[in-house]
Amino acid sequence: MSTFSHLNAGGEANMVDVSYKAVTQREAIAEGYIYVSPSVIEQISDATIAKGDVFAVARIAGIQGAKRCSDLIPLCHPLALSKVDINFDIDSNDNRIKATCYCKLSGQTGVEMEALTGVNIALLTLFDMCKAIDPTMHIEGVRVLEKIGGKTGHWTHSQEANDAHHG
Repeated sequence: MSTFSHLNAGGEANMVDVSYKAVTQREAIAEGYIYVSPSVIEQISDATIAKGDVFAVARIAGIQGAKRCSDLIPLCHPLALSKVDINFDIDSNDNRIKATCYCKLSGQTGVEMEALTGVNIALLTLFDMCKAIDPTMHIEGVRVLEKIGGKTGHWTHSQEANDAHHG
């Protein structure tokens, strides 16, 4: 039986002690998609969304989300992020927008949760800003693509792993 790192000897929720870990550079990239109507794609591309520049607002929201991860996820360590980068790519063929979040720091624990929180908040902000045009939008495919640092070193999400989870 495996030991859960977030439970103490009494089985109670517990924040993991990372004070013994070396400070190393840690990085993570997460991605996710919001599926939208062609009208949303068109209005974003033409900058005619009534609420303004949706990518600028969603980018700031995603950065704020990554910075506030420990306030949202129980037992998550508060981290001093040195870099958060949010990017968007419009895929008009599949009527979707891909959001990516890159997080970096020098610290004792990884930044996967911050990257996942950042990408989710960016996608939710896109939803909020476009819901009047298309209330049927949906978010899918949120995942960690890559992480660097810590005991596992450099890890990337492979297609084989994706197939194993969805096959």
